[in-house]
Amino acid sequence: MLPDPQRFLAVAGRRIARAEGAVQAVRELYRVTVPDLADGLFVYLGDHPADGSEPQRLELDGVPAELGGAMGGSPPPSRPVAPDGALAALLRCGRARGRGPDDVDEALRELLGTATRLPQGNRVLLAPLRAPDAVVGVAVFLRRPDREDFVDDDIALADALSAQTALGVREDSLAAAPPVAPKAPDEDRLRYVGAATRRIARGFDTDEIVLGLCRAAVPTYSDAALVYLRDPLPVGDERPNGPAVLRLRRTDRLKGPGAEDLVWPAETVNDEQDDLDASDWSEVVPGGALAEVLRGVRPVFADTPPTRAALGELVGADSALNDWVGSHAILAPLRGRRRVTGAVVFLRRPERPAFEPADLLVAAQLATHTALGVDKAVLYSREAFIADRLQRAMLPQTLPRPTGVRLASRYLPAAETARVGGDWYDAIPLPGSRVALVVGDVMGHSMTSAAVMGQLRTTALTLAGLDLPPQEVLHHLDEQAQRLGTDRMATCLYVVYDPVSHRITVANAGHPPPILLHPGGKTEVLTVPPGAPIGVGGIDFEAVELDAPTGATLLLYTDGLVESRLRDVWTGIEQLRERIAATAQLTGPDRPPPLEALCDEVLDMLGPGDRDDDIALLAARFDGIAPSDVAYWTLEPEVGAPGRARRLTREALAGWGLEDLTDTAELLVSEIVTNAVRHASRPISLRLLRTDVLRFEVGDDVPQLPRLRQAKATDEHGRGLYLVHRLARRWGTTRLGTGKIVWFELGGSGG
Repeated sequence: MLPDPQRFLAVAGRRIARAEGAVQAVRELYRVTVPDLADGLFVYLGDHPADGSEPQRLELDGVPAELGGAMGGSPPPSRPVAPDGALAALLRCGRARGRGPDDVDEALRELLGTATRLPQGNRVLLAPLRAPDAVVGVAVFLRRPDREDFVDDDIALADALSAQTALGVREDSLAAAPPVAPKAPDEDRLRYVGAATRRIARGFDTDEIVLGLCRAAVPTYSDAALVYLRDPLPVGDERPNGPAVLRLRRTDRLKGPGAEDLVWPAETVNDEQDDLDASDWSEVVPGGALAEVLRGVRPVFADTPPTRAALGELVGADSALNDWVGSHAILAPLRGRRRVTGAVVFLRRPERPAFEPADLLVAAQLATHTALGVDKAVLYSREAFIADRLQRAMLPQTLPRPTGVRLASRYLPAAETARVGGDWYDAIPLPGSRVALVVGDVMGHSMTSAAVMGQLRTTALTLAGLDLPPQEVLHHLDEQAQRLGTDRMATCLYVVYDPVSHRITVANAGHPPPILLHPGGKTEVLTVPPGAPIGVGGIDFEAVELDAPTGATLLLYTDGLVESRLRDVWTGIEQLRERIAATAQLTGPDRPPPLEALCDEVLDMLGPGDRDDDIALLAARFDGIAPSDVAYWTLEPEVGAPGRARRLTREALAGWGLEDLTDTAELLVSEIVTNAVRHASRPISLRLLRTDVLRFEVGDDVPQLPRLRQAKATDEHGRGLYLVHRLARRWGTTRLGTGKIVWFELGGSGG
């Protein structure tokens, strides 16, 4: 299947439409078909009976020598068409057919005899060249045995190209005959089809495609157009449940100069809108007149009782539009790749010349391009929706609330065509009340980019849990990206903030540098090693340690915020710095701007043309932990360590005025230190942090993490963590490179 059937058909159709005469039309069909749609093609043209009936004899219009050699001989130069044979029946059917059914194989035998060899499977298409009023020949499309079979999409393309070629061949034959009645110039009709299909093909979503059809049809081709689409539109191979419902998607009628001559029924004229007097929706009743017309696929005049009934079912039995029947109304099914997705009604006012038989082919071309475009738009919208949901599901749903830092974030998908990308952000609590801030951007915009982003984010979370240095985290991410593929590259900024030391450690992999808003309003773009993107391989990443003053704000972002078609990345970074500084001035030097408001202000700097890429934004306000709120000791792993830990804890809480927490704190600290003494071989650390909660951290050199279990009545050990679990506000364990930390928190900090 071609990657973009609609665009292929638009380009190929224009080339065939510009051809002059039957010979050139067939030559253009060869050029546009091989090798994209088929590996080989040959065409038989028939005689042209004046009454428009099927040809009685077909003449070969040439076949490449290499194709004849591959088939074991050239096709016969001339073949009769038996009126009651399988070939005549297939020509009358007017639709491309693949091998498999007996009637198709029989038709191929009548056409080619038994001397030629054909590819096996459904790699042969027999496509009648059917103009609106006559069959002018047949085309045979071939694919090599090592290529995939023709599918429904390929058959639809072969149908459309064959019909376009048939129009050129038929117009050539009619031009040679004496004109029987004045009619529109054939060259103008072909030129119009090319221009109209280009206009439809420019549409990107369903609404644009339908609008393109209406604008192309009115007023050049018709005085009004009504477009109905299935609701909901089917996607891919899914089979909608329940009856098919067609819903009116858009109407358009002649406006401006000449509109006063358009005599619609009085109830349908409204100067304020373009709506015509038609039902908003119609259910396609199985076996009904509308269902039969849609099953026939090809456009029809509303000139017979069944087709008039079909029109009435679509626009409503009471609609005055039912008066426009005969050759002034065309009902054209919109057939996509696999099924009918809607219908369009073209109307001409009574004073205007009626539609001609050749206009049915024009309607078929407009409907085919519209249906293929709608299919493409629906598939793309569904893919973009799924990828967008996938990406959002892989981003943090909520940010953590680590000690000594406040966080805010934003994520915006790109506008228009590039909706899905690989931007991500994260905030990961680390041992010792530290926090890792991560922002990354996978190159590209697709479902694959979103999936790669998810894998890299998961890897970063795992590496952060091991408490590796920032440069080591980037090194392992680089190795993971290389394992995913040679073209899986990403930029990443990894920052670790320590609220006790008031320092940040930054490592960069080709990402835009962070911006720091100092207390007092000064802003600076931090100087960090640029590094190479993740996935390049063989790169040593560097880390730099910088001050993070209390009250400062760090802003991490992806390049979608600062780079666009209208500006380069460094210009955008400077504009971002100026925007942050201007926002800080609004609240004054003594009060930094609220984080949420700061994020909104930053995004407001985006203007038209600035949403080429998705955007991830992570802001961190450093509150830090004052030295007076930190108590730290080292204990030898000996029998007296738990008692000393209880005493030190009691003294620290008394100094902070938290005597009401002393009993619980002493009990839990004693239990955890006792466990550490039992297994540790090196000194044990004990640290207390006072913020909005009271946090206790006990570190030792044993990497195995303790597990919560229910101790039996006869057990002498195993109740320590159970007490911690029942009495602490929160608790947890973290493995370090040199051991582990067991921590717990107790309620409010008091004074």
